[in-house]
Amino acid sequence: MNELVSARPDRPESYAARFRKSMQAVFQVALDFALPQLCPSCREPVSEGKGLCAPCWSKLSLIEPPYCMRLGIPFAFDPGSGLLSMEAIANPPAYNRARAVARYDDVASTLVHGLKYSDRLDLSPMMGRWMARAGRELLADADALVPVPLHWRRRWARRYNQSAVLSREISAICGVPITYGGLKRIRATPQQVGRSRTERADNVQGAFLVPPDHKVEVAGRRLVLVDDVLTSGATVDACTRALLRAGAAQVDVLVFARVVAPARSPI
Repeated sequence: MNELVSARPDRPESYAARFRKSMQAVFQVALDFALPQLCPSCREPVSEGKGLCAPCWSKLSLIEPPYCMRLGIPFAFDPGSGLLSMEAIANPPAYNRARAVARYDDVASTLVHGLKYSDRLDLSPMMGRWMARAGRELLADADALVPVPLHWRRRWARRYNQSAVLSREISAICGVPITYGGLKRIRATPQQVGRSRTERADNVQGAFLVPPDHKVEVAGRRLVLVDDVLTSGATVDACTRALLRAGAAQVDVLVFARVVAPARSPI
């Protein structure tokens, strides 16, 4: 039956349908001419498609293998598969693995700040698509995505949580569901900017909690914690510990950009 249906010739397109498609194409050309696509980083016109212009793309420091299998920080040379960085051995994180699209450099910071502080929600499809690619090994085994939550006061002031916005884009690509209530920020913490590693850890200690009525969304599940930037790791570590205390089987971390210290030799 399916073969007969597929073998039947398609009905010719009507004149009205062809005319409508032609007008849509003409309108799109006119729109592109009047309002050309701009590079989200430098705001210069992009000749074709959507995304960064060639100069900004060349400046974006993508994180590709070889990298530390635990922290996801790049190695200067390929030491072989499965090796860990000195940072991962000396100060292992609470989470299992972390992956990021790019180093937190000028271009990446422009994109992150645009989404986070300037209502540039139009950046989220591109950033989420890149994150899904960078975290494909984490997402392949994941049961749920967990956006790093904002305190309700900051959420009210900003009107949206950038981590939740990115999670929606990633979920649409990979099909992994999102648990929005699985993690809650119960204490309003000052901004982490300008604080030392120790101060950052102290700042977020006890700031996150899995609500008792949401533990079923966490217990026994493999979770991917989603955020925009990983700096010292204090925030995602605090989130991970809260999820593990609630019975999560495993927690990985996926971010758009991460701060990378000067290169050191792996062990």
